[in-house]
Amino acid sequence: MSGSKKEKSPGADQSAPMDRDPTSIWHLYIVACADGTLYTGIAKDIEARVRQHNTGKGARYTRGRLPVCLVHSERVGAHGDALRRERQVKMMGLRDKRRLIRDASQ
Repeated sequence: MSGSKKEKSPGADQSAPMDRDPTSIWHLYIVACADGTLYTGIAKDIEARVRQHNTGKGARYTRGRLPVCLVHSERVGAHGDALRRERQVKMMGLRDKRRLIRDASQ
């Protein structure tokens, strides 16, 4: 059965996983909702994500709390790192989140 095996293109084995692609840097962000609550998420393009929230196409949580305003962002790196950082921040109490926002803006 010669010829049934697919040949790999040169360099195919050297492709980097998506998380290591320098164009796919992930960020953590916190938005303040109109009702005074905070929402934490991750995105590659924060401005586009905030626009999605404000057009009602973002997270279900923010849809009934519009408009939202970006109050904090952090460049995190790989997707897995961003997910872990998001979990850390979501586990914080409101006081600690507000401190994080305040300290980062100084």
